[in-house]
Amino acid sequence: MRAETILFPTEAGLYCPSGGFHIDPVRPVARALITHAHSDHARAGHQAVLATRETLDIMAIRMGEDFAAETQEATGPLTIGDVTVEFFPAGHILGSAQIRVTPKAGPRIVVSGDYSRAPNPTCTPFQPVDCEVFVTEATFGLPVFHFPDPMEEMQRLLASMAEFPERPHLVSAYSLGKAQHLIALLRAAGHDAPIAIHGAMQRICDYYAARGIALGTLIPATADEVPAQLVLAPPGAVDTPWAQRFRDPVQAYASGWMAVRARARQRATELPLVISDHVDWGQLTGTLTELAPSEVWITHGAEDGVMRWCELQGMPARPLRLVGYEDEAE
Repeated sequence: MRAETILFPTEAGLYCPSGGFHIDPVRPVARALITHAHSDHARAGHQAVLATRETLDIMAIRMGEDFAAETQEATGPLTIGDVTVEFFPAGHILGSAQIRVTPKAGPRIVVSGDYSRAPNPTCTPFQPVDCEVFVTEATFGLPVFHFPDPMEEMQRLLASMAEFPERPHLVSAYSLGKAQHLIALLRAAGHDAPIAIHGAMQRICDYYAARGIALGTLIPATADEVPAQLVLAPPGAVDTPWAQRFRDPVQAYASGWMAVRARARQRATELPLVISDHVDWGQLTGTLTELAPSEVWITHGAEDGVMRWCELQGMPARPLRLVGYEDEAE
């Protein structure tokens, strides 16, 4: 059985006919396997959803308890139709997983979803998984993307706070994954003062804390006078009247895209923080070298750059064009 008959793109998303399921579908389907809870991968309305415990919990927090008619926690190898599916850590956010699809006869395919190889204190590290076909994201799949040590970025933020103690530091960070990662890094860097968070982040931060991830003292950034120098908010909140309560804030933004100076200027970001929950170029190509799959399928980003690298390595590769995915997390 050829890989293209085991998994292939449809209008609803990546489909496995032998198992009768989709992986990260963009439309409601009968059975969905979800890699992680970001909204470009996890959507409501499916009949049945299979995912890690954390992903199911976070989907319920974000979408409501009735986000699917049926849910099942992914534990151990599961036989679905004529294939076996297994979930392995992806190192992207809490609960994120790679999904390996193994047919009775044919190549094993690993769908990585979004993944990272950098240490992240808020989730289980990426686990290399044997496969013949590896489906990789390419969000930052160009040689220009080499992310700095996240702790160095935290030191830059703390240095700015020390230099401008009278100015609140308003940091844009996505509510799921990036915000909690940023808080954990700040705690590891020695910042033990209360951190104010936008209300959109509260329930997710509470869930991370309930899962044993130490985030320290967090206070709501709702009062007219917020008793904290550091404030975290979703990117969309900083352009609303909510942000006007902060006088002369240092505008910061935590994202892998801040490696592109034009992006930082476009957002009028005074303090760009290059912190990502995705692989950069070196991590991506290093992962492909480590796994040495027989074939690479590339999606969600700069396909041409990764295609060219694979060609130079003698590694067969092709783009896997999926519609409806716009990265929520960067």
